[in-house]
Amino acid sequence: MQKQSQADAVKFPAFNWTEHIQYTPSSYLLTNFVFFRPKGNEMHEILLNIESKEMRYALLKNGELRDLIIERKKERQLTGNIYRGKVKNILHNIQSAFIDINEGENGFIHISDIIENTKKFEQLFDMDFDLDYDIKTLNEKEQQNLGIEQIMKPEQPVLVQVVKEPIGSKGARLTSNISIAGRYLVLLPNSSHRGVSRKIEDRTARERLKKLIRAFEMPQDMGLICRTASSTATKEMLIAEAHDLLNNWQTIMENFQKAAEPTLLYAESDLIKRAVITAIDKNYDRILVDDYNTYQNCKRLYQRYAGEHSLRIEYYRDKIPMFERFNVEREIEKTLRRKIWLPSGGYLYFDRTEAMYTIDVNSGRSNTNKSDVEESLLRINMEAAEEIARQLRLRNIGGLIICDFIDMRLRKNQRRLLERLKDCMKEDSAKCTILGMSEFGLVEMTRQRNRGSLMQTIFTSCPYCIGSGMVKSYESVSIEIERALKKIINCEEQFALKLVTHPHIDQYLTPIDKEFFLKFAATHQAHLDFETDDRLHLNDWMFYSTINNQRIEV
Repeated sequence: MQKQSQADAVKFPAFNWTEHIQYTPSSYLLTNFVFFRPKGNEMHEILLNIESKEMRYALLKNGELRDLIIERKKERQLTGNIYRGKVKNILHNIQSAFIDINEGENGFIHISDIIENTKKFEQLFDMDFDLDYDIKTLNEKEQQNLGIEQIMKPEQPVLVQVVKEPIGSKGARLTSNISIAGRYLVLLPNSSHRGVSRKIEDRTARERLKKLIRAFEMPQDMGLICRTASSTATKEMLIAEAHDLLNNWQTIMENFQKAAEPTLLYAESDLIKRAVITAIDKNYDRILVDDYNTYQNCKRLYQRYAGEHSLRIEYYRDKIPMFERFNVEREIEKTLRRKIWLPSGGYLYFDRTEAMYTIDVNSGRSNTNKSDVEESLLRINMEAAEEIARQLRLRNIGGLIICDFIDMRLRKNQRRLLERLKDCMKEDSAKCTILGMSEFGLVEMTRQRNRGSLMQTIFTSCPYCIGSGMVKSYESVSIEIERALKKIINCEEQFALKLVTHPHIDQYLTPIDKEFFLKFAATHQAHLDFETDDRLHLNDWMFYSTINNQRIEV
């Protein structure tokens, strides 16, 4: 039977909605704010702060900061974007390749992500990749024995999607297993799988969705996944979105064939659209925006879903900055610190190494009940588990994380702590895996790294300490100066000298060390003067010749 084309296979009706709602801008300007917490309910609100170079998203739960996303305009999010790339370099030893996607550093892809992509496009779109074999005839066993050089050639065009943001000097991680996400559905052009998100636990809803997507008339080798939000969607809404996703895929492939250079074919939703959709899906109370154009954009985005959830979208125009009014700035400042205090008086230490993040829990100045020390330690650990989950979201820490909780003797308390940590991590949109507690009270966990951490976004490495966060002690600087003085006099035979240091170092040298330097110089028939320069780095010092005023290199 002849294979259906994508255009013929989809028979969904178009999804129409009202494009414009009449309103006067002045009707949405807030002049007086009344902040309240509904009795017996949790109030969730999203704050959107828009600056010329940055957008900030803050989620508040009953006034407490629960999530934070910062996006710089020059470092826009790439995850989910689909590109026509070009192979630049093939790494035979690790069976991978670097792909130019015209986004700064080249992206990285592994062989396991390439075969399915190439096979799919050759079959569906009759593309010729000029390979050393006919991929249509390969079985799975033969695919496993293929080398990267057989599948990819330099300058070859490829269709790829970003699955991990570029971080530091590392380029984006790419995949060829393309997925196009809508609000309710995810289209899988390279897979025939049709399924339902595991987060939909209602068995009746799961069966209803499974029957619906299996009945959709689509190309057999394309798949669909029902997202969590689809549990409340009607059949018509799902059909309309599937139609939109397939149209998007058709457009992507048409543009892929037309393009001659690496280019963006499909951009994932921006932060503003994600904020509106999230607020609707999770039944948040309101979105507060401090930029009028963005506020209008949010209202337009909301129009399509206005019948599903009564969401208040409001424009903030008070003179006090919005993040300051809601204490978000103060929370961000606390989040950037190494030490975080807990309500009980305990505290957490966050430390980063090249391989992992470590979090140390300490009892600090908390009041420990001497009659039941174990219960007191459990209470501190429980507090720590909740704050750790919150801080991981705010700091956007990814990769391997080791939590060193306070030791507890009873196994049942260790289990209670582990369950609390897992419950708190359920709020996290990033994928997390938590292992059991070791006999030393350590909990090993991983958190999906989808973009740079808060520290990486805001800070850069110190050019003085090279990112170590430490400088040499005054005593160490004094010892260095002594060695240099001996070398200049004995080896360079310079006898008219001037030492220039930072004022704090000069103050340290004055009581004892200056006298020693002068005595050493006099013993060797040399003359030494001292001078200060507050423009110097604390660890910097210089020797000059007082004859020609030239700096002496040591």
